[in-house]
Amino acid sequence: MPDSTSAPTLDRAQTNIGIADLFTIGIGPSSSHTVGPMRAACAFAEAALDRGAPVSASCELFGSLALTGKGHATDIAVMLGLAGFQPESVDPDAVATIIATIRSEEQLKLGGQVPLPFVEGTHLVFRSDRFLPAHPNGMRFVAHYAEGEPYETFWYSIGGGAVVEGGCEPPQTNVKLPLPFSSGAELLSVAEAEGASIADIVRANEAAWRDDAETDAFIDSLRAAMSACIERGMRGEGELPGGLKVKRRARDLHARLMARGPRSDPSLVFDWVSLWALAVNEENAAGGRVVTAPTNGAAGVIPAVLRYYETFCASPTPAGARTFLLTAAAIGFLYKKRASISAAEMGCQGEVGVACSMAAAGLAAALGATNAQIENAAEIGMEHNLGLTCDPIGGLVQIPCIERNTMGAIKAINAAYLAMHGDGSHVVSLDAVIETMRQTGEDMRSKYKETAQGGLAVNVVAC
Repeated sequence: MPDSTSAPTLDRAQTNIGIADLFTIGIGPSSSHTVGPMRAACAFAEAALDRGAPVSASCELFGSLALTGKGHATDIAVMLGLAGFQPESVDPDAVATIIATIRSEEQLKLGGQVPLPFVEGTHLVFRSDRFLPAHPNGMRFVAHYAEGEPYETFWYSIGGGAVVEGGCEPPQTNVKLPLPFSSGAELLSVAEAEGASIADIVRANEAAWRDDAETDAFIDSLRAAMSACIERGMRGEGELPGGLKVKRRARDLHARLMARGPRSDPSLVFDWVSLWALAVNEENAAGGRVVTAPTNGAAGVIPAVLRYYETFCASPTPAGARTFLLTAAAIGFLYKKRASISAAEMGCQGEVGVACSMAAAGLAAALGATNAQIENAAEIGMEHNLGLTCDPIGGLVQIPCIERNTMGAIKAINAAYLAMHGDGSHVVSLDAVIETMRQTGEDMRSKYKETAQGGLAVNVVAC
């Protein structure tokens, strides 16, 4: 086993990204610790099989993946990925049976094809005392063959379910966007020059990947998946897995709100928004199907604020929902390019904070705000989440993660309306707050960044 210095460094060259890179459909409980490792393991399995028929395959997890991997189902994700399953298509209800079979038989079919011995503790090792230099979420995969050299590769889960192979650039570097932007200031400048909205700019750039009809269909599928997750979450009951004995609350809260009468009562608005965020994140914690928005741990913020727009705002339309998600995506791109959406790098400011910023911008846009007001809304949404730590009790995406999404959704709505009461001018720019988030994340000690070694994770006993 090589030491951490032998791992290749991650190439952080910026690349063009689209809405399909930011919003993806997967399973809970974590985009960086579940969705990303599953994708990496599946890609490794395919590459290993391309080189022949291995006689063994193994994975080592480093840093944050090792420290909170058990609570985030990283072990399950790796086994599923090695067996050829992808987060977008695996049936969440079948996962327990698949994993139970692998464990009882001590065998899995690599890529769904070649049976290999697989014993946890031997073929899946948590290196909780070591971090790879490129990123806190590092993985090393090795395949051995009867003849020839072993195949070794490093992968990193960089946030939001995105993964990159060590020493390689992220994909799609050759895509040329008609209206590129890499900062908030540049986005506003491009929009002004084009006489276009922020959503229009993103839509024009999406044409580099697909036509408008396909983009609309993809956005509508995201909206439908978010809505379905809310509905499933409001039906779920019982305790969440993991041992904390956290009771699902969305079902009972939904029943109480329905009994209280019309949603037009202003006093109920925050209750409904909180319910919708709770529903999504309880579903995520249970390993259900969610949309990374931009991560699983923050998956409830944008769906809750979008449902607020569709339920409580005057004359909501499907076009308005698309504008919401396109605009939110533009803001998400900036955080991915200029900082990170990985809690292992930034703390929870990089997850719930970013989701709040994105949702604030999306809501403002759907309500007809100017580009300057939208940028202001995004800035406000992050400014009041700066320094937010990631300190999950028991390494589970439950406390404080689930309730934190309700706070993020409420803040996003507040930020949108605050911005729309102004003319768009403000002292702190979105670029300044993104840079501040990045610096804060770098200064934050690792125990507050998804390692469960500080904060609530050590001050509350996980029973």
